[in-house]
Amino acid sequence: MVYPTDTSPVGRQLPPSQAIIEAVANAEGIDVIDLRPPAYEPLYSVVDPEALDLLFAHPTDTSDSETRVSFVYEGYDIVVYGDGQVSVSETTSSNGTVNSVGN
Repeated sequence: MVYPTDTSPVGRQLPPSQAIIEAVANAEGIDVIDLRPPAYEPLYSVVDPEALDLLFAHPTDTSDSETRVSFVYEGYDIVVYGDGQVSVSETTSSNGTVNSVGN
């Protein structure tokens, strides 16, 4: 089970797209290599991974930036924060839309 406080490790410099894949695989109790079609949708089916990585290529201090991107992927609410940290929690909604908030 994944809780809202599950986040990517501090100091670990993974691109957000990779951190998301690792966190979801961990939440599912599977190896990262097994998080692939047909059992799982590709990440690019809900968000452009390259654009996401570029948006957060230069993480900022959260006190300086309120930028975040949130979306639903494979039944999990995903949030990428301005400092590059990724949060994964079980989804509370079923709409699957991409929401973003910027500064």
